[in-house]
Amino acid sequence: MPEQPLVGVTTYLDTARWSVWETSAVLLPAVYPRLVRSAGGIAALLPPDEPAAAAAAVARMDAVIVSGGPDVDPSRYGEPRHPRTGPEGRERDGWELAVLRAAIDSGTPVLGICRGMQLLNVLYGGTLVQHLPDTVGHDGHAIAPGVFSDHVVTPVPGTLLARIAPAPEKVPTYHHQAVGRLGAGLTVGAYADDGTVEAVELPGPAFALGVQWHPEMGGDQRLVRALLRAAAGGAVTGVP
Repeated sequence: MPEQPLVGVTTYLDTARWSVWETSAVLLPAVYPRLVRSAGGIAALLPPDEPAAAAAAVARMDAVIVSGGPDVDPSRYGEPRHPRTGPEGRERDGWELAVLRAAIDSGTPVLGICRGMQLLNVLYGGTLVQHLPDTVGHDGHAIAPGVFSDHVVTPVPGTLLARIAPAPEKVPTYHHQAVGRLGAGLTVGAYADDGTVEAVELPGPAFALGVQWHPEMGGDQRLVRALLRAAAGGAVTGVP
């Protein structure tokens, strides 16, 4: 693996305005490439494309991050739309599911963040809770539109996540959806105090991990450092 691994990061496709322009644009919060860079990698944007192109794109990467973003279309997991579920993003859903599939099939280390974790669960036949306050009875995972808060997550002993970050800790959070039925073959890596699943992973030799929180907002490099170490074929125990 090169000294600075190339990490593909998935992006939004949305309308944006800058200078005199207002047009369709590929968007990614700058905190993602900054986190990749601080962990020792180089970020490459993977904008939504035809799902058939995913394997070729992933083949050029040393590792992949499926970033946070809008709600997954509930038709992807066979449920009707909740009134609080956001607008459809079918193009991005299809692309990122294909990227996840390509990464796992090729053994390319992959980290899903928030929406990325939810898509990993959907990929393996799981479902999502479409509006978490209906289940847990509070708004602590997303206190207000556009406002990050924090809460404690507790890793499950013996999991990949526990090898990377073994102790309970506060993490930056912003989500109103979460894992419902766990996808077949996946393992829960962490829980919130209210029982919400906060991490899922695919057991086995490949690095395939999803976390519900936003490490890019807190500057915690351990998850991305572990991702890069896995790309080099190294162990991920006790990643600093």
